[in-house]
Formats: sequence, structure tokens, C-alpha cells
Amino acid sequence: MPTPQELEAKFWKALGKDMTMMLGLDGVEDGHTRPMTAQFEEDRSPIWFFTAKDNAMVEQLGQGGSNRAIATFASKGHDVFATVQGTLSVDNDRAVIERLWNPFVAAWYEGGKDDPKLALLRLDAESAEIWENGNSLVAGAKMLMGIDPKKDYEDKVAEVSLA
Repeated sequence: MPTPQELEAKFWKALGKDMTMMLGLDGVEDGHTRPMTAQFEEDRSPIWFFTAKDNAMVEQLGQGGSNRAIATFASKGHDVFATVQGTLSVDNDRAVIERLWNPFVAAWYEGGKDDPKLALLRLDAESAEIWENGNSLVAGAKMLMGIDPKKDYEDKVAEVSLA
């Protein structure tokens, strides 16, 4: 049974590989979320998202504004899931743009790092609930044998502080 710290480490490792989170603002647009490419440094918050100034979230945040946000994550192998809560803001920190800029981001911005449409979102993650998925095939076999598979999952969930 993994510890909360081990689950947190698995989350950062999986997010570093898969990088897609569904991001939305709390209480805005009926909970609508958008797929966004997440970047972070040193396996900790903040989580950064390059986007465009005409993105609805950027427009709703306004200049210098922030809002409560929620981001969800599912690894490609479906072995790690997470829900992350925190504060989202526009933070066009030039030093961060320089550090995180890469060819995948560059493909979206004709003007490069100075593209007038470029916006950088900062998610100051405060907490997360992280699940490690057990083998669903094993769970199915246990159910067929009359064994309750829920017990296997009880110790594979943790609430962690990311602040």
C-alpha cells in the first residue's frame, strides 16, 4: 500500500510523461473544462499552461485576476488519476516563458515568445486527491469469484497538500 508521498511522486511522474490536464474555473461555465498541456518544474506546484489571450479562461480571469480552479488528470495507462485544486492566474513571467519554451509550444505561436496572443496561466496547486488504479482485470476476476474488489482500492487513494 503506497503512502501519500509515494502517490504524490507517482502523480508528478505520470503528469511529466502525459502532460494533459482538464482545466476549468470553479463556478464558471457550469464546470466546463478544457484540455491543456501542463508543465511544471521540480515535481511541484505551480503548474503552468501556455495558451492564447482569447482563451475563455484568460478572458474570464481578466488582467491580473485570479480564480479558484480545478484540474483533473488521467494517465495514458489509466494507472494514476488526480483532481487538483488551486488558484489560477495569468502570469506572463518572461523568465518562466524562457525556461518552459519548447518546440511543441513554439508550433502554436507564429511570433514565438513575443507573440501578442501568448498568455501563460499559473495554477498554484494547493491540494489533490490522487488515485492509483489497481488492475481492473484482477478486480473483475475477484468479482467473479465472489470477492469484494473495493478493499484493494482503499489504500490506493490519498489527499495530499501541493502547496
